[in-house]
Amino acid sequence: MNDLPRRAVTRSAKLATLPLGFAGRAALGLGKRIGGKSAEIVAQEVQQRTAEQVFKVLGELKGGAMKLGQALSIFEAALPQEVVGPYRATLTKLQDAAPPLPVSTVHKVLTEQLGDGWRDHFLSFDDQPTAAASIGQVHKAVWHDGREVAVKIQYPGAGKALLGDFAQLARLGKLFGVLLPGLDMKAVLGELRERIAEELDYLREAEAQHAFALEFNGDPDFHVPDVVAANEMVLVTEWMDGTPLSRIIAEGTQEERDRAGLLFVRFLFCSPARVGMLHADPHPGNFRMLADGKLGVLDFGAVNRLPEGYPPAFGKLTRIFNQGDMATVTEGLRQEGFIRQDIEVDTDALRAFLAPYVEPTAVEEFTFSREWLQAQAASVTDLRPTNVIRQLNLPTSYVLIHRVHAAGIGVLCQLGTTARFRDEVIRWVPGFADDPGPDPNSDDEPLAIS
Repeated sequence: MNDLPRRAVTRSAKLATLPLGFAGRAALGLGKRIGGKSAEIVAQEVQQRTAEQVFKVLGELKGGAMKLGQALSIFEAALPQEVVGPYRATLTKLQDAAPPLPVSTVHKVLTEQLGDGWRDHFLSFDDQPTAAASIGQVHKAVWHDGREVAVKIQYPGAGKALLGDFAQLARLGKLFGVLLPGLDMKAVLGELRERIAEELDYLREAEAQHAFALEFNGDPDFHVPDVVAANEMVLVTEWMDGTPLSRIIAEGTQEERDRAGLLFVRFLFCSPARVGMLHADPHPGNFRMLADGKLGVLDFGAVNRLPEGYPPAFGKLTRIFNQGDMATVTEGLRQEGFIRQDIEVDTDALRAFLAPYVEPTAVEEFTFSREWLQAQAASVTDLRPTNVIRQLNLPTSYVLIHRVHAAGIGVLCQLGTTARFRDEVIRWVPGFADDPGPDPNSDDEPLAIS
């Protein structure tokens, strides 16, 4: 491919090929049906070709278009097989791969950022990227001191491209509705757009990654490669081998899936308490299972800074939900700003909306699966006339926490993990295991502090 398309007219034209191409293939499908081919086969062909074009266009544009593709790839677990089947491979591919930039562009960025003698920093540098994603690509190299390193290079013009994409993508809501019916595309795009400046700041990312690397140095469960060098558009970190979580999803054993899912949850829940930050981009391309059984974690461009750890209300309301006291949950959500004071919500609809986030914490061991998530999504859809989702207000302090948990559930359902997730919540989430005293409406013993 050529350099990242930056001119608005060029990017608009590329984005426009998505709905036009979809409509064209739908018309082609109609012709085939008239010609005698079964509607089911034709629909399958149309879906497959649509998926192929979505990947081609989003991948070439990178920027916001690619970022959206990665976000959508996480939520495919909520869709029935007959709907999502043709798209699954394409969406999963968007998690950690995209067409790379030409070598000449890579060298140009390195020269601009590191100087004409940029090669002096390396004993060797592989011109072919090992990964290419939304705003940058990674090359394997050997640092001048002999260490194997990953060199993350930001695409030229990525900032302008990202911001320009979101205005165009907002006009394509109907197309993505075909991929993921019911998804609030406006909210997804708005949240992603707010995080662009942070993800473009490689010095900020280096600071966050170094903090995680220090905390988890020598940890029995996790490994975070430390930062070697950084500036505005180039980030050099220690190299890390491992099996991408996307491959565990595709072909891992049940034991591997269970181990990966448990460590994935443990990392997300323990990080605010241990580092004061939450990794806020938990798609499978950012995680590796290492040979020693540890979970390796990459890409700290998006983090939620929580110096006091998780908000105590989060754990407390989760515990109360499990006790069945929806009146107290509703009032607690109102106090935290999730429900405005003048809004009345249907408690059944609210319970259905919250269930996927809370149910796994109510039992000693839980199994995440696509079937379970599909049932949860169907329940919320059945209650949609109540508009409970539209009635809720997401406070700024919870935006990234919600994004991480929603995406994390999608990843766990792709993995099909069975594990003791409740134990992780008891250990790491303040408020969940606090002894509330006896519940007069329940015969159950109160939870004890672990």
